[in-house]
Amino acid sequence: MEEEKRTLARNLIEIVDDISSIPDFRCSVKRQYYNLARKLKLLTPMFEEIRDSKEPLQKESFVTLSSLKESLEFAREVLRLGSEGSRIYLALKREEIMNRFQELTSNLEEALGGINYVRLDISDEVEEQVELVLTQLRRGKGRIDAPDVELEEDLLALYNKINDLSTDPTLIRRVTEKLQLMGIDDLTQESIALHEMVSASDGDPGETMEKMSMLLKKIKDFVQSENSDLDASTRIKSNPASCSGQAVLSRSITSLIPNDFRCPISLELMRDPVIVSTGQTYERSCIEKWLEQGHATCPKTQQTLANTVLTPNFVLRSLVEQWCEVNGMEPPKRPASSASSNPVQTEMETLLRMLKSNSPDEQRSAAGEIRLLAKRNADNRVAIAEAGAIPLLVDLLLTSDSRTQEHAVTALLNLSICEENKGSIISSGAVPGIVHVLRKGSMESRENAAATLFSLSGMEENKVMIGASGAIPPLVILLGEGTQRGKKDAAMALFNLCVFQGNKGKAVRAGAVPTLMRLLKEPQGEMVDEALTILAILSSHPEGRAFMGAARALPVLVGVIKCGSPRNKENAVAVLIHLCSGDQQHMIEVQELGLMRPLLDLTQNGTDRGKRKAIQLMVRINRFIEQQGEGQATEAETVNQQQVYGPTLDNAAIERLVI
Repeated sequence: MEEEKRTLARNLIEIVDDISSIPDFRCSVKRQYYNLARKLKLLTPMFEEIRDSKEPLQKESFVTLSSLKESLEFAREVLRLGSEGSRIYLALKREEIMNRFQELTSNLEEALGGINYVRLDISDEVEEQVELVLTQLRRGKGRIDAPDVELEEDLLALYNKINDLSTDPTLIRRVTEKLQLMGIDDLTQESIALHEMVSASDGDPGETMEKMSMLLKKIKDFVQSENSDLDASTRIKSNPASCSGQAVLSRSITSLIPNDFRCPISLELMRDPVIVSTGQTYERSCIEKWLEQGHATCPKTQQTLANTVLTPNFVLRSLVEQWCEVNGMEPPKRPASSASSNPVQTEMETLLRMLKSNSPDEQRSAAGEIRLLAKRNADNRVAIAEAGAIPLLVDLLLTSDSRTQEHAVTALLNLSICEENKGSIISSGAVPGIVHVLRKGSMESRENAAATLFSLSGMEENKVMIGASGAIPPLVILLGEGTQRGKKDAAMALFNLCVFQGNKGKAVRAGAVPTLMRLLKEPQGEMVDEALTILAILSSHPEGRAFMGAARALPVLVGVIKCGSPRNKENAVAVLIHLCSGDQQHMIEVQELGLMRPLLDLTQNGTDRGKRKAIQLMVRINRFIEQQGEGQATEAETVNQQQVYGPTLDNAAIERLVI
């Protein structure tokens, strides 16, 4: 236990030292980051006293300090992102990052608050210092510098119109200046930061990172074309004799080529990377020369090569191409063997062989490359399907390698965008495998599996088969516990499937109604549209109506009709029409909830469908009121009824509201 105590204390000191050594922060809220780093540095004396103490560390204190260590590791991660991350990313994702910062502050506060100074044998002076840190964390919780609204708006405008060639130069200039990307060093550092984030994505940067890279290229082009002083000052600093700004930029970038992109033999940028049997990657010409010299080992690991097969590293080559494009360098030329009229067809021969191999690394690499190829354009999707890749990708859905599984299901998702491929995916028996991923895969795999089912269920004949495959229960689970993107993917798939009457009961029995009601009540209200749309479909099913009644849906729906968006109001009324049909208790309850006034307003100001639905519901309620009070209501009772339930109109007057 003594050794464990010292190891833990040393780890805590090292983490704080790492945090203290962070030189600067690139994000727009530097003050919060500097303040947090400064506060955490004050914890070092406590960890040093724990390390040097002769008192044994009790189990409870060990658990508390271990929890603090996790919080400090989280802090190091967040602060490093603020220091080394892309400025474009930090600005675009400001709200998400600040939410993590607030979560971090709360974690640190909770961890520090659980420390028992007596058991740890901490001196009074150090205890006071730690208590000061804790007080400052509590005081600073929730305090965030006001965002630069103009920068956020300008950056989003650029980001969302990245392919617009007529972008306002004034807009680019303003963004460039606010991001402080006016110098070569800043541009190079930003490029490296973006590359690191792309590398962390395992070869699939996603649309967001791709657009950020394109945005950086646009900023770089602007800086080089608009700021002539930049080139002049660079020439003076770098080479007083003669050197163009562009040459300096290229040399600066070349010197900062990421190590992952350099051949271990030549240390130059790999333009045709290949993988040897040990899993290491080399430039093709370099490793071929090594093998020609009679070597039978891997140059980097010195392991004996099982064979001399050189497998193209398509994922790395794609990353190198993207990095070169962002940094204004000439991208690698495709190998001569790929210079045919359709390079994808040539590549597919190698990729199919890799998919069929027994090597998990080769399968993962090939599935990842096909995923990227299928994402790029329609011609690739056709070529990949024609090459026979779909059945091989379907087989990989059941692999135990989570990354390969994710590549496979996402590749099928990208391929399914092509209408002709949907039938091939279904006929290859993909649905059971996709449902398996939806149940057992990583969160990203589950999200992409749901999106694939949504895409495939667009064809009417597939709705029955997908519903019968057991897809609906895991979709409902994802709808309840997934990320925001996962919830939306699950909602879209469920909507498509529940258009078929036979799937509605399956969704209800899988717990869809309580899940949808929870989404309706979420404070942020991000899934209200989707929840109401699905409820409107399920309300036509008897079991769906029963579950909605049990879930006390009426007050929530009436609230939406009073305060929701026009589209949400019309869907809420559509649900109420089904719920009130033949159920007198529901009819009474909606009147008591004050529904008539907002319904009357909806007949005047709603969408066309909303108006029709509102009138239909008002007619039903009025008929119910007439039947209940026929021959019994006095004039005073009628006045009292209107005060309680709101205004009433005779059905002829209501029907005249239709325009």
